[in-house]
Amino acid sequence: MLRALDVATSIGVTLARLGLGGRVGPLGPRPEKTLELYEFEACPFCRKVREALSILDLDALVFPCPRGGPRYREAVKTRGGKYQFPYLVDPNTGEAMYESDAIVAHLFRRYGAGEPPALLRAPVLTDLSSALASAARPGSGRRYRKARAPAEALELYSYEASPFSRLAREVLCELELPYRLHNVAHGSPKRDAFVARSGKMQVPYLVDPNTGAAMFESADIVRYLNGTYEIGGR
Repeated sequence: MLRALDVATSIGVTLARLGLGGRVGPLGPRPEKTLELYEFEACPFCRKVREALSILDLDALVFPCPRGGPRYREAVKTRGGKYQFPYLVDPNTGEAMYESDAIVAHLFRRYGAGEPPALLRAPVLTDLSSALASAARPGSGRRYRKARAPAEALELYSYEASPFSRLAREVLCELELPYRLHNVAHGSPKRDAFVARSGKMQVPYLVDPNTGAAMFESADIVRYLNGTYEIGGR
């Protein structure tokens, strides 16, 4: 029953944002170095940036910053001077910035070939619908649960509008596990390479270089992450 509720409410998040982040848009130059994003899954402003990354088919090294997290929230305070999310570091330009609207504008200016969609550039409408989306999953992807830190970042193949990928990202966030986010939304030119690696087109797909594990299915991923990294259990 709980699993069915998780899936249903995650679908509700996708519907609240009209499926934004489910399909790749016009693409511009590709970054040579991987973007770095400090965020937490439940944050409505962070969602806007993740949607932009999916639309622009951009990968990112994600440092989850759940409330109470001991590592990456402090890193943001040290680097930027305040606890505010999202926080993007672009090593290709040497820029680091707060504010979701500024980040979205930067991403589309540098790596897109057109304007952001209306749901990303209309501030009041965008912020309201994203806040409503967060309300569909209250408490999920928001607060830290004590966990072991991995030696290497995990890898997640995902895209923002996928309701099943969201369930995996929430747990990665709650356990403060850094991961390389590989966006493979509909129309992504990276899908062929992904299928060659994984064997089929399905997300989420988790790869853990610390254990050699690789798996599809959000329920299996959630079970694996909790069992491997959570300290104490629920």
